[in-house]
Amino acid sequence: MAKKHKSDKHVDAVIGIDIGGTGIKGGIVDLAKGKLIGDRYRIPTPQPATPEAVAGVVAQIVEELSSRKGGPGPDVPVGVTFPAIISHGIARSAANVDNSWIDTDVDTLLTKALGRDVQVMNDADAAGLAEARYGAGREVDGTVLVITLGTGIGSALIYKGMLVPNAELGHLEIDGHDAESKASASARERDGISWEEYAQRLQRYFSHVEFLFSPDLFVVGGGISKRSEDFLPLLNLRTPLVTANLKNNAGIVGAALQAALHFKFIK
Repeated sequence: MAKKHKSDKHVDAVIGIDIGGTGIKGGIVDLAKGKLIGDRYRIPTPQPATPEAVAGVVAQIVEELSSRKGGPGPDVPVGVTFPAIISHGIARSAANVDNSWIDTDVDTLLTKALGRDVQVMNDADAAGLAEARYGAGREVDGTVLVITLGTGIGSALIYKGMLVPNAELGHLEIDGHDAESKASASARERDGISWEEYAQRLQRYFSHVEFLFSPDLFVVGGGISKRSEDFLPLLNLRTPLVTANLKNNAGIVGAALQAALHFKFIK
């Protein structure tokens, strides 16, 4: 088992791994630019997606990336995203993976599997942190809320560049409903509503979140953000609202960044 430690050593690149329900992908992240060095490496998520099976795939991806020219050595930590509430390295929920993950110490499991330091975090948190550091929220001195509209509503709360983990703002109760059951991208498709009707739902949601947090910036991500011109101009908020920049690599980049920050390889 790798020994947990903090380091004053500076590194330029860290491996990030993004665990999803259908695929597990990883890349080597240039920490100065927030971009991948070389191509991503992806392996389908094993079925069933048990802890042991997933840990084995993560080890394969890290081995492949480490073997590449300029790949980070074994003394450099790995950042990993996981689709669950993560509290001190332990999964407290499970989304699109096997229920046996609940209450699993993901940090310890992957540290053993990889033989190196690991930092595990929620997938939406990783994407949000990357967006705040390198993307649409870069250089915003205050509160940035990254909201992803997809199957559900993911969220990340960043204050002065620091992540406040596990802000599950898609599960706020609004008008007697779980917010994501009405305002997610999948809810729009399910109900067959127009962009104007969808914007009304988003207005209700974002107005509520704005009242609770008074953010300096909203960043909207998720696949539906590609159609942002169809609904964002219809929203009337005090807070500036922009679309995310990093797209599908945000989770990998955020995971690598958080690992480097946690183990004090960068500031």
